[in-house]
Amino acid sequence: MPDPPPVGWGDGAAVAVLAIAAVAEGALRPSLTWPVASTLLTVALLGTLLLRRDRPLAAVLIVTAAGTALELARLAAEAPPDQMFTSGALIVLPYSLFRWGSGRAIVTGSAVLAAGMWVTLSIHRESVADIIGGVAVLTCSCAAGEIIRGRRAARQRAIDQARSLERERIARDLHDTVAHHVTAIALRAQGGGLTAARLDESAAASAVGSAFAVIEAEAREALQEMRTVVRLLREDEAPQRAPEPPARHGLPEIQALAADGPLPVEVTVDPALGELAPATGAALYRIAQEAVTNARRHARGATGVTVLVALEGDRVRLRVSDDGAATSAGSGFGLLGMTERADLLGGTCQAGPAPAGGWQVVASLPLERT
Repeated sequence: MPDPPPVGWGDGAAVAVLAIAAVAEGALRPSLTWPVASTLLTVALLGTLLLRRDRPLAAVLIVTAAGTALELARLAAEAPPDQMFTSGALIVLPYSLFRWGSGRAIVTGSAVLAAGMWVTLSIHRESVADIIGGVAVLTCSCAAGEIIRGRRAARQRAIDQARSLERERIARDLHDTVAHHVTAIALRAQGGGLTAARLDESAAASAVGSAFAVIEAEAREALQEMRTVVRLLREDEAPQRAPEPPARHGLPEIQALAADGPLPVEVTVDPALGELAPATGAALYRIAQEAVTNARRHARGATGVTVLVALEGDRVRLRVSDDGAATSAGSGFGLLGMTERADLLGGTCQAGPAPAGGWQVVASLPLERT
């Protein structure tokens, strides 16, 4: 059942105004057959409007049962049929039943409403036009509740889907940024320790100092990007869009991936590419960054990684390959993130064994320059 809004002071004020109107109608309308009984019953039934959101079925049952009992009493007393105008406000109860009631409550309430209307129409022996009018009013009230319920449900589904997509994008960026920096920190720490073990005291101190400087830089950047993601995830700061990679990420940063070490990385960038659009450059950088990180982690027996960025007609092609033992691509978040980034820009990204051996990641994106 949809979560209804709580009863507020406005609801109580509306019921109080209707109750005063009912009392005034009972006192000023001489045509009423049973003015006192009709007024008291109407005022009592108006109180069910306060139940229309959290207990709509109970409100419908009470009003239908009381109305039917009054009509049967008039029939037994051979009194002419009569109804207070103020009781017309109760037509909101069928709307509330279909708007906030559960499925079982709607089925039960519909049966009760249909039975109550049948009894009332049978007693009054209304004309065909009156019967059609009464059924139409009741149907419109129920239909309005169902339509509003459906629209709110559709809107909530759209909101939930948007939140899910936003969280997926945030998770992807979290993996692409922070996980990369943490991996770099771990690799640099391991490399610094191994290097220091093979050198004399002064050279070892220099190597360790250099390693710590790189670790500090990576840690600062990881912390900054983590704060960005956490800020976007806070409930009181609803994100307007997915966290985008910093604008500085592009071809220069791809070239900066070149590094010596246990697994050297060689980067070649076609000078004909010029200055790429920020979105294209950022996507290429993230894909290359992820591919290089995966090669360092998983390429068994590899001696190096090659990164090639070239211009091919109206597209830019990125190829990251290693000469290690080819392994299964799997379905990790890294490969999924690379594919999604390429798809968002109308490109493609594929990972798999290279024809000459090893593993490769090949991405092709539409060429967009600044």
